Amino acid sequence: GEQLRVRELLAAALVQSANDAAFALAAHVGDGSVSRFVGLMNAEAAELGLEDTRYTRPDGLDTRRHYSTAEDTFRLARLAMQQPLVRKLVRTRTIRVRNRTFRNWNDLLWTFDGLIGVKTGHTDDAGWAEVAAARRGGTTLYAVVLGSPTRAGRNADLTKLLEWGFDQYARFSLVREGERYATAAIPFSEERVELVAAEGASQVVRLGSGTRFVERIVAPMTVELPVRRGQKLGEVVVTDGEHEVARVDLVAARDIEEPGFGERAGWYADRALDEAGSMLSAVVPGI
Repeated sequence: GEQLRVRELLAAALVQSANDAAFALAAHVGDGSVSRFVGLMNAEAAELGLEDTRYTRPDGLDTRRHYSTAEDTFRLARLAMQQPLVRKLVRTRTIRVRNRTFRNWNDLLWTFDGLIGVKTGHTDDAGWAEVAAARRGGTTLYAVVLGSPTRAGRNADLTKLLEWGFDQYARFSLVREGERYATAAIPFSEERVELVAAEGASQVVRLGSGTRFVERIVAPMTVELPVRRGQKLGEVVVTDGEHEVARVDLVAARDIEEPGFGERAGWYADRALDEAGSMLSAVVPGI
């Protein structure tokens, strides 16, 4: 008869692997029927393209025709990590729910630098399992171990996989926010306006893979006045071969007002004097 909030049940299930919380959530979403919820699980799995997964119960304990794969588990974990509440809970080491303190079963939260989740599991048939995610230097990696004979062995293998991954991959900056990538002429002025990147862009690459990014700048020769700071005036397009990996707006770095009649007349007068001087120099050598 105890009543708990959905958030509290999620915390119990994700932090402490509480099977009773999983069944309570399933019954709630299934309008009182756990079987109906299992049907919803399988429908969702099919929609997500998890072709090698089939559910028969909500807590994942051993039963006939209940199975998944490392790849499907990874894909599901990555989708779940798009939810802010899931991300917060799976990286929580300990949490208080009513009068209970739950400790996360994910040992790597204490031992692996940069770990951000996601979930452990253990049954007699499946062994010790976990899909783990870690983030370092702007790069997020996932590793999955299923069927490990021991908890310590699972933790050691995941640690080796993640460390190897971080040695192999790095995030490469493609476009830097606020950096000048082009300039454009300003009508009736000798000055130019800077075109800066509106935001940054980066890409995770495998080190030593020979990836070569090509940067293409699309920008006007001359701007039309007036111009407002932050106004889009061009683009930076980055490609890897024929594949486009980033497209970022180039925007004006400052406001530029349209000149009045007097400023335009003065500019034309200065240009006329400059051109007259150039013509005179050409006619009379040495001037």
